Amino acid sequence: MASVDSEARDSSSRNERALILVVERNPVVQRLERYFLEQAGYSVQFASDGLSAYSVARELKPGIIVTEILVPELDGLSLCRKIKSDPLTAHILVLIFSHLHAEDRAREVGADAFLVKPLSEDLLIETVEKLVAFRRAKGRPDA
Repeated sequence: MASVDSEARDSSSRNERALILVVERNPVVQRLERYFLEQAGYSVQFASDGLSAYSVARELKPGIIVTEILVPELDGLSLCRKIKSDPLTAHILVLIFSHLHAEDRAREVGADAFLVKPLSEDLLIETVEKLVAFRRAKGRPDA
């Protein structure tokens, strides 16, 4: 039992500095995502539309952006394309999360991962952890 607790603490401390920007318009889903990600040891910042998310991304340079497709001002696909084409933000990994089955479109705009709603805590955390591991393997320990 002690090794499991130790392992959980190690995982939490590894994730503690990782900032995730979540672009989500639904306040209920926002609360769930915040809870799941913070419990896993991540720092979470929110934006409710694509334009503000882009500004926040340029300012804070999060390790990962989790965005749904259907957000106001600048949809999630356009946000991803803009993030990936900007030299200041191109290194940020993007996870598109949507009830639309648009994985091919997400990949075309440069998304690093895609999940279909409804929200699954296990799948969300597993995917984020894989993205963080990928960033660290590429020499970006701030993720």
